[in-house]
Amino acid sequence: MPRKVPMFRRAAICLFLLSVLGLGRAEGVDPFGSLLWPDLQREFLGSAPVVFDARVQVQGPAFAEDPMNVPISIAADGLGEVEQIMVFVDRNPIRKVLEYFPLGALPRVALRFKLQQASPVRAAVKTRDGVWHVGGTWVDSAGGGCTAPGETRRDGSWTTTLGETSARLFPHSTAAGASSDSTRLRLRVMHPMDTGLAGGIPAFYINRLSLRDANGRELMRLNAYEPVSENPIFSFDFAQPPPGPLQLVGSDNNGNRIGGALP
Repeated sequence: MPRKVPMFRRAAICLFLLSVLGLGRAEGVDPFGSLLWPDLQREFLGSAPVVFDARVQVQGPAFAEDPMNVPISIAADGLGEVEQIMVFVDRNPIRKVLEYFPLGALPRVALRFKLQQASPVRAAVKTRDGVWHVGGTWVDSAGGGCTAPGETRRDGSWTTTLGETSARLFPHSTAAGASSDSTRLRLRVMHPMDTGLAGGIPAFYINRLSLRDANGRELMRLNAYEPVSENPIFSFDFAQPPPGPLQLVGSDNNGNRIGGALP
């Protein structure tokens, strides 16, 4: 007859196996209490250490009046050397929004995205020690942002503007009334950014952008996904104005090239 293993010993064995396999849970309790969180952690963050961290500041509207253009900003100051920022939405049909690598930039990024329904919106920030620091905000919405065609898709104007870029550098401050503490680059790329979820319209979106300064140094790199808004606008911060002219290189999922010298 097999010997019965006491409950406490079975629990200890399970914890040991989890540690060996690298399947530990995130440190702390998910502030949103989302039942999807364990799957999200497994899908996007793998077996790396994860902590919920208030220093990862995610700011967005309490209610998204336009679910196709929801503004969101992420700042991860005070974490040390940041290697990557990932943005994802719990309840979107396509959850991942952006992967951002601030190679020569500050660990801050702002953009607009499509929201299908009310959901936590999260940013996971990977530091050099391999730890993911997670922050987020709740955005309410009437929804439908991922399944409706964009304006330029409806009127056909996207064909004449596809790939056009514009940019502007200006002083930026993170505190009201404070003197400028960084330089912000606001970049716009004309593209329909189709999710593939609107009837008869296949997925068509920018999937890669890279920015270099006049010396050829790569300042930032990002991988964009379907939920990024039509004609996306991205904002990036730099401690010092990067030497220009700046060169943008990128592509979409159909192989169209995007870029050139930024005006």
